[in-house]
Amino acid sequence: MSTPGALWRSSHPGPTSIVTALASALGWSAGLDPARIVLLALAVLAGQLSVGISNDAIDAPRDRIASRPDKPIARGEVTLAVAWGAALVSLATALTLSALLGAGMLAAHALALGSAWAYNAWLKSTPASIVPFLVSFGIFPSLATLSAPQPAVAPGWTWIAGAALGAAVHLTNVLPDLDQDAATGVRGLPHRLGPRVSAAVAACAVVAGAVVVLTGSAGGEASGVSAISWAFFAGVVVVAVATLLAALLRPPSRTLFRLVMLAALLLAAQLVAAGRVLAG
Repeated sequence: MSTPGALWRSSHPGPTSIVTALASALGWSAGLDPARIVLLALAVLAGQLSVGISNDAIDAPRDRIASRPDKPIARGEVTLAVAWGAALVSLATALTLSALLGAGMLAAHALALGSAWAYNAWLKSTPASIVPFLVSFGIFPSLATLSAPQPAVAPGWTWIAGAALGAAVHLTNVLPDLDQDAATGVRGLPHRLGPRVSAAVAACAVVAGAVVVLTGSAGGEASGVSAISWAFFAGVVVVAVATLLAALLRPPSRTLFRLVMLAALLLAAQLVAAGRVLAG
């Protein structure tokens, strides 16, 4: 495996790609022109690369103990020095591209990335592990609106919906790795709650976020927002109920993870659709 390939695998490519795509979709929903959408996407991509690679660089000793086959840094496919260099270059690139979109975008993105790096460095092993996700995802919709020629902070309801999405992502993202994390001393909030409670709380958080989007967007173009938001809201509720039933009636499995992530994606789509209608 080449060094670029190993670094890409170390960046958590799935979440990195999804978050970048969500940023692009939010830029479109905010009415940005194509050039600004591209800049926004590249800035978010670089930021996510820095977060993912720094996470695996910090976790390399624990990943070696756990014999993680999916961790190139721990396996020695790329050195720590190269990984840290790539993470720092990616961070500098993210901030530079953000600055091209405006001071507000730079400040918001810097705060979101600082929160994510704080999670990597130490908060992931504390009961406050959810806080960076609330902060970074809460800010996230504003990255699009602050990238506009006339920048503005996104409405308050989008902050709440983003934070709910972040809570769901955090509470479910670690579910497949709970045993490995426990063996290496990582005990964040989901580890303390356990898989059933984490999945149930995540499902409730997604529903709460969907309710916020539904009610918050109702002040705009009512006919369009109502039809779109109700459709996505119904999808979120159906998947969330399925998640709760699975958490209560079946042994914990990857099905819980997949169900909550599906509900989270529906919430993200609802947020994008509502923003697009409100934007015009």
